[in-house]
Amino acid sequence: MPSNHKPGCDEQMELLVDRVKNGDREAFVRIVAAYQQKVFVLAYSLLRDREDALDLVQEVFMRVYEKIGSYRSGENFQAWLMRIARNLSIDFLRRRKKSDSLSDINLDRAELAAEISDPISYQTNVLIHKALMSIPEKQRLVFILHHFEGLKYEEIARRLGIAGGTVKSLHFKAVQKLKKSLEPALGGGK
Repeated sequence: MPSNHKPGCDEQMELLVDRVKNGDREAFVRIVAAYQQKVFVLAYSLLRDREDALDLVQEVFMRVYEKIGSYRSGENFQAWLMRIARNLSIDFLRRRKKSDSLSDINLDRAELAAEISDPISYQTNVLIHKALMSIPEKQRLVFILHHFEGLKYEEIARRLGIAGGTVKSLHFKAVQKLKKSLEPALGGGK
């Protein structure tokens, strides 16, 4: 999915980051407000547990606050933050080591609906989420990194330590499986 990046957004974020580096807590609160939903979506899509994802969001922003000094001016802040979120999510999954329980997903629709004001958007999100959860983990991770974080295949390959061709293959398979899974719900088909 393309990012909803607005001109001037980078400059504004750079100013907020500089203010945080100088101890401005209000600037940090504004950064959290701007990115907490994106971090939650990424964490939830990987962890598949709402409470774990909420805990991870807090951990991500604590880490961002601790490491803000290592952020290099001019770097894509969102990519930097989402890399932290992805890495902490993967670390969490490694610690949990319960891959069997990962396949059991139970969306609490009432809680999620309360967070999402647009019911059509909510239904679409639930369909996409269920479809994403139905594909193998590596395919899902490549799809999320490409479409939600906006990473190019080469960068995904570097981050995951796999060949570029493997990334393309995993992405292609993910897209095919998602199309097949979503076609009936979206009225598609041959």
